[in-house]
This record gives sequence, structure tokens and C-alpha cells, in this order.
Amino acid sequence: MSRIGRRPVPVPAGVTVTLDSGTVRVKGPKGELSHEVPDGISVERSDGVLLVKRASDSNTHRALHGLTRTLVDNMVVGVTAGFSKTLEITGVGYRAQVTGKGLTLALGFSHPVVITPPEGISFTVQEGRATDPSKVTVMGIDKQVVGETAAEIRRWREPEPYKGKGIKYAGEIIRRKAGKSGKVGGKKAK
Repeated sequence: MSRIGRRPVPVPAGVTVTLDSGTVRVKGPKGELSHEVPDGISVERSDGVLLVKRASDSNTHRALHGLTRTLVDNMVVGVTAGFSKTLEITGVGYRAQVTGKGLTLALGFSHPVVITPPEGISFTVQEGRATDPSKVTVMGIDKQVVGETAAEIRRWREPEPYKGKGIKYAGEIIRRKAGKSGKVGGKKAK
């Protein structure tokens, strides 16, 4: 049995779960999410928790058992607390600004980069100082969409290993490289 798949998913107060044929809908204070349950996997409600069960021990059902439980748990967490991902922007002249619902980035290109958020995603920006990088926080209720939006922003200027300029995830460690070193001593020794 899957250790993750066997764990019950607690349903907190204020969250309603609707189990239709093959669909799980979760509604909470922050919004509503739904997920299509694959064939051979079932979701049952019991004493304030959700249990995910599989029909057989086939490789396909075993692979989908833990995945489905994690997706259902992420939906419950998303509609109650939400998810966020923080990015740090480092570099001279690199900055971010919230304009309306979108995000405008100055990343050293000849034009500003404007990012329009998908449905349910919002941005906040914390301006940095000379030693502290600017921070952009991507927030939403769907964990996959939050991660994909953060990855899309990071792709505009990935951190480079020589000066460390670019956009990186908060807590991400960039392995730095030494640049070229000039000729030491001038002329060759005889």
C-alpha cells in the first residue's frame, strides 16, 4: 500500500466537499477547485476526513493512488490557506512593479516585460534596497498554477553564475563561478 495514499485528508470547518461520479469539488473561504478522479481510484468521505482508495494493485492504480490523495489535499489547503511562491530579483536596474492586476518587470531589456496573471493569481512586490533584492510573491489557491506562473516569471531572466544577477526562487542557492583571471606578473619568466 502507498504510505501517502493511505493517509486521510482532514476537512476543516468551513470547507464543503462534493463527491460526484469521478469528480471531487472542494469549496472554501478562498474559492472553489475541482479535480477529475482517474478510473480505478475512488474518494470516500468518513468522519470529517476524505479517504482515497484504489481498485487493484496494478502499477497504474498504485501510481495514481498517492498522486490523487496529494492533489485532493492540495485542493483543501488551497481553498483554506492558499499557496504562495516568492521570487528574488537581483541586479542593477532590475525591478518589479504591480500595475493593475499585472506585473511589470525591468530586466535589462530594451522594453519592460509585462506579465498578465492567469485567473485566480495575484502578485505583491516588496522593494529591495542596495543589499537586499526585490521580492515578488505569486499567490493563489491552485498550487500548480502558482508554481507555473512563478516558473514563467523566472524564465525571463534566470540567475547567472558569475555575478548572480537574475530572478531566483527565495532560498534557492546559485552556485557561483569564478570569472576569467588576468595574466599574473605581466611577462613570462625566463
